[in-house]
Amino acid sequence: MGNEVMSVLKKDYIYNLMLKGKRQDGRSFDEIRNIDLRTNVIEKAEGSAWIKLGETEILVGVKLQVGSPFPDSAGEGVIITSMELNPIASPDFEAGPPKEKAIEMARVADRGIRESGAIDLSKLCITEGEEVWIVFIDIHVLNNTGNIQDAASLGAIAALLTATVPGEREGRGEDMPMPIRDMPVAVTLADLGGEMMVDPDLGEETVCDSRITIVSNQDGSISGMQKSGDGALTEEQLLKAVSLACEKASELRENYLLNI
Repeated sequence: MGNEVMSVLKKDYIYNLMLKGKRQDGRSFDEIRNIDLRTNVIEKAEGSAWIKLGETEILVGVKLQVGSPFPDSAGEGVIITSMELNPIASPDFEAGPPKEKAIEMARVADRGIRESGAIDLSKLCITEGEEVWIVFIDIHVLNNTGNIQDAASLGAIAALLTATVPGEREGRGEDMPMPIRDMPVAVTLADLGGEMMVDPDLGEETVCDSRITIVSNQDGSISGMQKSGDGALTEEQLLKAVSLACEKASELRENYLLNI
């Protein structure tokens, strides 16, 4: 039986469950899978986090080094976010340089942190126009059962919350905590037959009409949004998605980030 036929059968199965108000794993449409989050898991990193969302597993490491600022922000530190889709995580991932999918997801995680002003980049300036701290956020996908994006974004902010600026090691004064001032959280919803479901698993990602990731801040403002898939969302769906994403982000922040 070809992949196309299997895909149609799977979509029918997931769609028929949805019509009954059900999902493959028994969750409600607004329910996120179980999360296990641990920090300070990489000894040699300045900050780190390991996160398991359902069976999707992500490792995030934060490293800092001294470098030059961007010309248009001479008094601010620099953020560089990368993602690696390791072949061990999924048969769909290949070894080699980051592929388009990994680059796109890294950009969404990066945009949420950057646009929210999560890090006070002015405090990462050493000498204006000459030296600043460069923050490298490296995201490694260890296992993929769907919704890498939300796990990566939550893991990234958790790792940053534990990070130390290594002033002593680099001969730039004393160590200090990473200057965090917001906690952006990404929540992804899948549209299947007009119904919006949070935290889509791999099967739901495969068959959904479209997906939207919404990154919200502590005050409920939006700092990032990314849509994928061919389906269009109505204004009503979009407003519902934003409301639900902000509500879920607030819960995730309270349950997993505020006590780090």
